[in-house]
Amino acid sequence: MSSVDGTIRVAMIGHGFMGAAHSQAWRTAPVVADLPRSVRRSVVVGRDAARAAAAADRLGWESSATDWRDVIARDDIDLVDICTPGSSHAEIAVAALEAGKHVLCEKPLANSVAEAERMAAAAATAADHGVVAMVGFSYRRVPALRLAHDLVRAGRIGDVRQVRATYDQDWLADPDGPMTWRLDQEQAGSGALGDIGAHAIDAVEYVAGAAVERVSGLLHTFTTERPVMTEAVGLGGRSAADAPRRPVTVDDLALITARLSDGSIGQFGASRVASGRKNALRIEISGTTGAVAFDLERLNELAFHDATLPETEQGFRQVLVTDPGHPWVDMWWPAGHVLGWEHAFTHQVVDLVTAIADGTRPEPSFADGLHVQRVLDAVARSADADGSWADVPADSAADVLT
Repeated sequence: MSSVDGTIRVAMIGHGFMGAAHSQAWRTAPVVADLPRSVRRSVVVGRDAARAAAAADRLGWESSATDWRDVIARDDIDLVDICTPGSSHAEIAVAALEAGKHVLCEKPLANSVAEAERMAAAAATAADHGVVAMVGFSYRRVPALRLAHDLVRAGRIGDVRQVRATYDQDWLADPDGPMTWRLDQEQAGSGALGDIGAHAIDAVEYVAGAAVERVSGLLHTFTTERPVMTEAVGLGGRSAADAPRRPVTVDDLALITARLSDGSIGQFGASRVASGRKNALRIEISGTTGAVAFDLERLNELAFHDATLPETEQGFRQVLVTDPGHPWVDMWWPAGHVLGWEHAFTHQVVDLVTAIADGTRPEPSFADGLHVQRVLDAVARSADADGSWADVPADSAADVLT
């Protein structure tokens, strides 16, 4: 679906942190890439009319609205970009797909397996009518991580034996850090596990080409209640110690041992209390003839070890992934000029628009998102059972091997 001239008219639901990142991507993609279709940032939707209007002005959208249902029903909208808390993903995505709109949905796909199954089923039905759906695992589009994918898939590290991935942040290390919707299970679904652990799981499966099949998990919450910081609390010099507190209902640390479909063993971690780590997604995949290692805090670099070299030449070497021959880099700056975190969102838009124009299915699909949701659910079930092994349904792994 698109306008008469082929333009894809976008409605973005939500305008917070992720909304700002997505807005930047929709703005820059047509500037740096030769898109097969033009795009219009038609409308941004928020619950408060004044804030939504201010966001439209600040982020470069043509208009604003407060009712996403009305926006989805409009004939002049072709694609719905969902940047809201996970509790609303399923309702918005299913309605948009049933209305014939393409959908981009932030990760994790949903707050539960049941919701994710509804979304994947709706996406499968919509695909029969040429409507596409993609989940926003944006790190797949970091050039260095894509290079790792290409090297592993080309057999450059041999058979994968061991995978390790940790995603560490420290924004909850302070026990007086304020309560947010991300710490409320009803809105967020889970804590570090779903918010950043989902990224670690998807990235490893994407690079390694193998699906998590069994898990043993541990979830822990170090700070069980946090201050509710409102404007009123801040008046008169009141501190977090004086503020009312609400229970934290999600984890802030997740540790996972996993078995993958290729016989490899995995170790995963996700933490919001890792002091000194601001946004450290670190991945290392070891094979019979080499290894690759990546750190998001040094996202223009990939460490590559070739074990087939003479013993005197072995060891990791750093590849600066800024050459025009590297994935997506040719649309940006001269060789050696680094990219940043935001660029992955632009690459995501480029790939999505290209898939729509070509009539192909974009990746990662809602089926991929459903698989990750099932992994998260298995981890939670295992943690509830004191770390006993829990199986991930085998039929959820079909799409991660591409």
